[in-house]
Amino acid sequence: MAIPAKLQNDIKQFQRLQQELTQASQQRLQMDMKLRETVHTLDELKAVSEESAIYRPVGGLLVRAKNRKEVEDLLTEEKETLEVRVKALERQENHLKERYGQMQQELSEAIKNAGVGQATEASGP
Repeated sequence: MAIPAKLQNDIKQFQRLQQELTQASQQRLQMDMKLRETVHTLDELKAVSEESAIYRPVGGLLVRAKNRKEVEDLLTEEKETLEVRVKALERQENHLKERYGQMQQELSEAIKNAGVGQATEASGP
């Protein structure tokens, strides 16, 4: 049995939505990992004495920081930026999950109504 063109188009849109959801989830996981790493680095930095030499990344180089506060300020700013990005990605991911669920229900209903898959059931034993 042939699948109607509109249903084929809807299935393609559903597959694209699946890809978007996967990408959003991966991005959120990456940002979340960076955030945890930054928080851990800030915690470790607190244990370092003021007199210790501390280096910070600048491009592909490590440059000696003036003091611990300079690095703490940079890391705190990065942490805040990452928190905002993680929250935005979580919202995007949740929105995509909602659309995914709705579209999944709509497609199931459309497939059922189109009779796709019933031909194999009818020709059974």
